[in-house]
Amino acid sequence: MNTKQSQQAYPTVAKLMHWLTAVVVFALFGVGLWMVELDYYSSWYRTAPTYHKSVGILLALLIVLRMVYKYLKPAVQPIESHSKMVKISAKATHFILYVLLLTLFASGYLISTADGRGIEVFDWFVIPSLGQLFSNQEDIAGTIHEYVAYSLIVLVVLHGAAAIKHHVIDKDDTLKRML
Repeated sequence: MNTKQSQQAYPTVAKLMHWLTAVVVFALFGVGLWMVELDYYSSWYRTAPTYHKSVGILLALLIVLRMVYKYLKPAVQPIESHSKMVKISAKATHFILYVLLLTLFASGYLISTADGRGIEVFDWFVIPSLGQLFSNQEDIAGTIHEYVAYSLIVLVVLHGAAAIKHHVIDKDDTLKRML
């Protein structure tokens, strides 16, 4: 495959990271919605947050790897038939997706470590706590975490809808390049 062709299709590694991220984001969102409704007497009351945090930390590591990979690899070229506005919108959407993800990770960290305890990731390793950095940290970070999670899901759904629109209405290769 020559360089021009390789810049038209996403590499397998990028596709795997993309779809794994999508599945995990939706799973964490669903678990988060379910988790906040648990009462103190539920057997999942303490277990669900532990899994949610562990998977969230692993997703954060995946996103950092994805950002490094994206930086090191040549960019996949936009489809030539796309308008300038579509190309700008795509870049802006991807940028905002990364900002929302990083904000989710930071706010989740601040919620979980406000009491001074680190985050244990599946008994594999611990992310140390910086402690309470500001008053009411867990509540403020919790509110940010909630709103950013909803914003992320809305943007991801719009992102998916745009890909389907490109496939069904525009009949271009936008979606095919990521499958």
